[in-house]
Amino acid sequence: MATTKKPEGFQTVCPYFLVSDALQFMAFVKTVFDAEEVLVHKDDDGRVLHAEVRIDDSVIMFGNSTDAFPPETGAVFMFVNDTDAVYKKALAAGATSRQEPATKDYGRAAGIFDPWGNSWWITAV
Repeated sequence: MATTKKPEGFQTVCPYFLVSDALQFMAFVKTVFDAEEVLVHKDDDGRVLHAEVRIDDSVIMFGNSTDAFPPETGAVFMFVNDTDAVYKKALAAGATSRQEPATKDYGRAAGIFDPWGNSWWITAV
């Protein structure tokens, strides 16, 4: 496998979301996952062309969907400190339940759909 260069502070694989309202999406991940805004590029009309947020040691990227790049849903598995607390914050921020918190053989886990249809599997070990 060839080695690749990546910017400092980025993991090798970065999730990328195309959503109908990137500013609302950013507000959601800030509220639910304590994400830190890293970068936002907007066009002249204020639409987000590209944005990045950091959640703990990971960066996720996203932008507004367009006719050429329609919305796409995805799924993310992430480790959190408190599954139940994050699950409750997500529901309060507009998410819907995919799976209520439960103790599994790999930790305390739950699943939510964000308002854009993406799945977030959250687990505390």
